[in-house]
Amino acid sequence: MTTPLKIDFVSDVSCPWCAIGLKSLDEAITRVGNDNITTELHFQPFELNPKMVPEGQEITEHITEKYGISPAQAQANRENIRVRGEQVGFKFAMADEPGGGRSRIYNTFDAHRLLHWAELVSPAKQKALKEALFKAYFTDGQSPGSHDVLVRVAGEVGLDVDKARAILASDTYAAEVREREQFYQSQGIHSVPAIIINDRHLISGGQPAEVFEQALRQIAAAG
Repeated sequence: MTTPLKIDFVSDVSCPWCAIGLKSLDEAITRVGNDNITTELHFQPFELNPKMVPEGQEITEHITEKYGISPAQAQANRENIRVRGEQVGFKFAMADEPGGGRSRIYNTFDAHRLLHWAELVSPAKQKALKEALFKAYFTDGQSPGSHDVLVRVAGEVGLDVDKARAILASDTYAAEVREREQFYQSQGIHSVPAIIINDRHLISGGQPAEVFEQALRQIAAAG
């Protein structure tokens, strides 16, 4: 008999630990799949910087202002993230790498609207879009706030580009995204990634695959 688990992955496309956490969660899901545990994965919106201006902000300036750390500490944190990404098979390009690297922080609200639509098309398309947006930003240094980038990435994962363009040109799904953001904040989610299993069990942070695997097994066994 199979045990189904519902997983809500609350995250932002500009959150590096969310990209790391998703890679680890994927590995954990693969490991438990042989033991009659099935998972239903949904991506929920969270904005790290909801008040970010359209043109974005230089990344070191933003991080030092937001967290009260020095540029050297910000650089050390980025290097730690790069190494952790490498360990799970995700490339965080540095800002000075040719053809890649994130040098700015952007507003991600429109990306969340597109992800909401993608889930309505199919959860598989939503996951593909999420992963493609992580790559576009962290590996290729492209803005997740750019409608041109969003439409192109949607097309790359097999979504209707005309529909994507029309959604972005309107306020479609804006209310739905804000409602979901407010719901998770009201549940005490103030940092991401936050992984919620069966609406009850919370795992916070970009944990190693072993942590996710153990949690999935324990929750499945408890029924």
